[in-house]
Amino acid sequence: MITYEELNEQNHHITELSNILSYLFKDRAMCDNGSCCELFQHYVDLVQEHINTVDKDMYSDLLESPDEKINNVAKNFMSGSIEVKRILKSFIKKWRPAKGNESLRIRDHDEFMHDTDEMFDIVLQRILDETEHLYPLVRSLRHVH
Repeated sequence: MITYEELNEQNHHITELSNILSYLFKDRAMCDNGSCCELFQHYVDLVQEHINTVDKDMYSDLLESPDEKINNVAKNFMSGSIEVKRILKSFIKKWRPAKGNESLRIRDHDEFMHDTDEMFDIVLQRILDETEHLYPLVRSLRHVH
């Protein structure tokens, strides 16, 4: 079972990488830089690992609760996980189409920036929702039992 401290460290790292990549990607030349592409792949891996960890460790207590509102919180986060994974997969398919190749293929930098900003916003909002809603609720249920 992962600790809240570890979850918060993951969230902090993902947030840091979002900010760094957002800054770097504004410079069109950075989008083709191998180190920047590796950093982006690291970001994707961290987000996927984090979502999978939350999915595995957080929902069982919520789904076992007799309170329907608590069950709905779990279901909403679970559907949010599916959406984040779908957005990441779609982004990768569109901007990094060569399987096994970590380089990005940017034809329209403005469109890439729009898609990137949207993806970062969705992931960062998810992190905020976890921190403000999911973790406190799970923590309160685990302290009751």
